[in-house]
Amino acid sequence: FMGENMTLEERAGKAKELKALGKCNCTQSVLKVFEDKIPLSEEELMKAGAGFAAGMGCMESTCGALIGSVITAGFLTDGKGTPSEARAILSDFKEKCGSTLCRELKGIGTGKVLCECPDCCKNAVLALKNVFSE
Repeated sequence: FMGENMTLEERAGKAKELKALGKCNCTQSVLKVFEDKIPLSEEELMKAGAGFAAGMGCMESTCGALIGSVITAGFLTDGKGTPSEARAILSDFKEKCGSTLCRELKGIGTGKVLCECPDCCKNAVLALKNVFSE
């Protein structure tokens, strides 16, 4: 069972590793390191995050790691105040990664990668600092 008694930094490192090893897409990598905090089975978590790979399949949309982070915030806050928390998460992520859009992060059209997927996963977990209590 992953996550139990792990610090936010440890979870962030694990999310980066899951993505780097190709075990999960970006959304799943973030969700999986909080499976002790989300009342869904591992299988349900993986299914919930399955459609968000590669900017929802086209790289045109929001980074999947960021989506995983906002979904996690909903569970960590019990759904209370999540929109304002989502704004804070998005802002923190954008500051660290340079964008919130998959295609910009991956350098599609510009040739300049702003943030690699494993680092997006790490930064998305760290962006939960205001809602995560160890």
